[in-house]
Amino acid sequence: MLSVAELQAFITNYCQQYVAQYPVTKRAQQIVPLAQSLNRVLAAPIAAPFDVPRQNLSSMDGFAIATGSDLSAAPLSVVGESSAGKPFIGQLQAGQGVRIFTGAVVPSDCDRVVMQENTNFANLTPVQKHLPYQVVVDTPPTVGTHIRAQGAEVQAGEQVLVAGKRINTSDISLLATLGIHEVPTLVPLTIGILATGDELVAVGASLTHAAQLYDSNSPTLHALLSDLPVVIKDYGILADDPAVIRATLEQAIAECDVIVSSAGVSVGDYDYLSQLVRKLGQVHQHKVAMKPGKPLMFGEFSRGQATVPYFGLPGNPLSVVVGCLNFVKPALWCLAGVTEADLPIALRVPAVLTHAVSKAVGRQDYQRAHFEQAADGQCHVTPMAAQDSHRVKQLTLANCLLVLPADSAGAAVGETVWIVPLPWALH
Repeated sequence: MLSVAELQAFITNYCQQYVAQYPVTKRAQQIVPLAQSLNRVLAAPIAAPFDVPRQNLSSMDGFAIATGSDLSAAPLSVVGESSAGKPFIGQLQAGQGVRIFTGAVVPSDCDRVVMQENTNFANLTPVQKHLPYQVVVDTPPTVGTHIRAQGAEVQAGEQVLVAGKRINTSDISLLATLGIHEVPTLVPLTIGILATGDELVAVGASLTHAAQLYDSNSPTLHALLSDLPVVIKDYGILADDPAVIRATLEQAIAECDVIVSSAGVSVGDYDYLSQLVRKLGQVHQHKVAMKPGKPLMFGEFSRGQATVPYFGLPGNPLSVVVGCLNFVKPALWCLAGVTEADLPIALRVPAVLTHAVSKAVGRQDYQRAHFEQAADGQCHVTPMAAQDSHRVKQLTLANCLLVLPADSAGAAVGETVWIVPLPWALH
């Protein structure tokens, strides 16, 4: 049985081999509007069509000074104005300048900007400010002062984003700055999800006897995968019938890039799913030293020359969340074509324990907890009283998972432990 870290490493290596087999350059592409590109994966590098800034711009309100001016001998003669969107049109001679505002174009024959505060402009009357007028410069600036030079940030032709980049909010801002309104992206992966169990009923249907319960795992997987560049194909709830499960698996293998299931992967008499996965495909790993979520299955199916990775999660709701966050989501980002440098990082935060916790040695434990951050930045974490993996309400009340190593027997009050903030608890 692998540790959490060992299974993560195994899956990472598998995904890297998958990406090598199906590189970005060979995948189908889709052009999407910039506003709809968040979290999509770039299919091709993007180069800047022009310099940023496109011209020399002022970084201050003040006065742009003509090249060659000697302000120690005479005041600056202000002959015009340059504001954002309305540049000064004309030529300047030494000793002349224009009033300029932050973000405005610096005239081509000016080589520096003096801040308005370093002149006597504030002391002039409205009449004295009628063009042309003169201002006294207290401290003449050096060449280049308060000028954002053309191309200082981005130069025309420069590659600003690489293929395989996961597009984030800042990327959208950059692309909009460059006037790029459509983005070449990879076609999203199709993820097949399914749940098994005679006891399960779809949300919205009626419960007809006491042994039934609603399927919470499928909606949870929809939510957990919602920020990924994927299309989810939901195969619904499968009865504990080998023929039904086999037919659905075969359909999913034919239609999907990746398959994720919940329940049916243990070793019970009615866990037909795990038996059929072994018959139809290949199981690479079946158990992980983790609580909850020990009977997690990872394998693959073949579809002609293609490979269809498979993740089999346990049926308990917390096991689905922990398994998905630890293994499924990181793998899907990689399988989707995201370059290693841009893969999302699993945030781990140190926190001081407010109540003692205990566990059995042997498996890495993920306990539901609630953390708060004090004014000094120190985090304090309080574990939930009950840690049974079927307790859905406890997960709703938690905002983090308290991580206890496999060789740990617990932790005392005041000890520093590691927590993983739940994604929906961060803003």
